[in-house]
Amino acid sequence: MTMLEIRHLSVGYSRRPVIRSLSAGPLPAGRIIALLGPNGSGKSTLLKALAGLLRPLGGQILLGGTDITHLPPARRAQQVAYLPQSLPAAAHLRVLESVLVAAHASAPDPVAPVADAGQAADLLQRLGIAHLGMHYLDQLSGGQKQLAGLAQALIRRPRMLLLDEPLSALDLHHQWHVMDLLARETRDQDLVTLIVLHDLDMALQHSDEALLIQDGALAACGAPTAVITPQTLADVYQVKARVETAPPGPPHVLVDGLCVPETSDRLSPRL
Repeated sequence: MTMLEIRHLSVGYSRRPVIRSLSAGPLPAGRIIALLGPNGSGKSTLLKALAGLLRPLGGQILLGGTDITHLPPARRAQQVAYLPQSLPAAAHLRVLESVLVAAHASAPDPVAPVADAGQAADLLQRLGIAHLGMHYLDQLSGGQKQLAGLAQALIRRPRMLLLDEPLSALDLHHQWHVMDLLARETRDQDLVTLIVLHDLDMALQHSDEALLIQDGALAACGAPTAVITPQTLADVYQVKARVETAPPGPPHVLVDGLCVPETSDRLSPRL
């Protein structure tokens, strides 16, 4: 069974560490793993390192027991699919064509793609964007481009799927639709799926595991309900919050206010 294990991983820019000796896992395939944390905590940096876009300063990334840290880009791309938060400028390709290009690009044999036109069309149908198949990428809305990018990632049939805030441009209906689809594809294809989320309710309701990052270090990991607690919300997000469940509904976060740090005026007696 494919598993992801991160061992003492350090990553940074110009040798300035952002991720500091982070270890996590083994994280099993077939489950949605939410990557959580405040802005600037290192979530996107960690995802880029896992994707091979940033060279680690130290540590290992094991996928299925094999260290992929220094794999050549072409071999890494056969195993890992990465969807960034900000998609590159769209080429003047039709959506269906772009999915087929992605299938060819990741194939071990460039003559034999990992999927054909029928499979690509079926994937667009499952994503709910079959009607966009003959539309050009540079004519799509932000949310439509995000869904097309997700199709390009899934068609490659990677072992690990890395998604950086894929819900940010989607409306509420499509957010739930995509999370349901990702859960199904992750189970069916036995993927290791890591997804950066800012919506903690979405993480509670749609993920199987959660990693909470704070200042480049792992603050908590485990089941979402064990990671997203009033204490971790206060420590990491500096908010006073509750995690409540109203049967038969799922758990959700209620924020009551900000945690106000003690000041020296409060701690010192008045003169």
